[in-house]
Amino acid sequence: MRRMRMHIHPTRTAVVAVLALAVSGCSLVGTGDDESASDPAEGGGEAGGTVVLVTHDSFFLPEKLVKGFERESGYDLEQRAGGDAGALTSQLVLNTDSPIGDVAFGVDNTFGSRALEADVFEPVDIDAPAGVEENALPGDDEGALVAVDTGNVCVNVDTTWFAERDLEAPETLDDLTDPAYEGLFVTPGATTSSPGFAFLLTTIAAYGDEWQGYWEDLLDNDTKVVKGWEDAYQVDFTQGGGKGDRPVVTSYDSSPAFTVDGEGGTTTRALLDTCYEQVEYAGVLRGADNPEGARAVVEWLVSPEVQEALPSSMYVYPAVEGTELPAEWADLTERPSDPWSVDPDEIDANRDEWLQEWNEPVSR
Repeated sequence: MRRMRMHIHPTRTAVVAVLALAVSGCSLVGTGDDESASDPAEGGGEAGGTVVLVTHDSFFLPEKLVKGFERESGYDLEQRAGGDAGALTSQLVLNTDSPIGDVAFGVDNTFGSRALEADVFEPVDIDAPAGVEENALPGDDEGALVAVDTGNVCVNVDTTWFAERDLEAPETLDDLTDPAYEGLFVTPGATTSSPGFAFLLTTIAAYGDEWQGYWEDLLDNDTKVVKGWEDAYQVDFTQGGGKGDRPVVTSYDSSPAFTVDGEGGTTTRALLDTCYEQVEYAGVLRGADNPEGARAVVEWLVSPEVQEALPSSMYVYPAVEGTELPAEWADLTERPSDPWSVDPDEIDANRDEWLQEWNEPVSR
């Protein structure tokens, strides 16, 4: 696993307006049926009523799996979503003393240290299958976060677009600043998107103290910065859902499995030298109304049936070793052997300053 090539200096000034909170797109407080969530007797399950799961907006599992959990566990599962991983983490931190649910899923390794520092989660003791502990968040000595899935944020290219123009596609981060690719790259913003923040961390890991200069070069090469992944991929990307005109986008290493060409191939490719490792976690919220139900949800999320459903449901790789992947994933996707990463403590110490320094040239 690659670490930072150059040391990044700690935060030098206090940032009163925490830019990390800019990712908070909506509030989870007061959503859902609070009365049934706080009164187990109101739930229909035999084991203790309702258990409230708070997630990011991309969480989805088939209804059949949810009903199976409710039937087998005796709990009624209430799901509440609130933004991406950054927004979710912000809401959990802001409501540490009055938790907004019983269990949370979707805090990732770019925001996990912030949640641990705020004491959002309590230690959870489960019989974790192989692969879960191997993906534990560094610094989580009490075992408060349980790894559920993994993946990598990578720059993706539309291979068809480049082939039609007889133009060699970019391969590296440096290539993205080459005038040959001017106006071709779109990425979600670091203050408004978790994959956008992951891409920022990629550049910090790769360029160290020179990362701001790299971003100046990106912007000078007409890189487009948009609010979120859906804006970048579904609107601006040439292989997205609309009529985009940019054939290079920040997405995931799993994305090529979802741009099939009808002939057993794919029309996109992830650039494996541009990838940043992501791990998503679940945990029991400290002060939860239903901690036993929360623990049952965490165990369910690393169960074989849920792990097998993750690729097709949420486009991520299961954390549990030996989980069978869909055939197209094995055929059409490739995972980086040496993704970029930044130590969680380094992220926690510098997040606000990095976001402020990133925002200055982007917002001009």
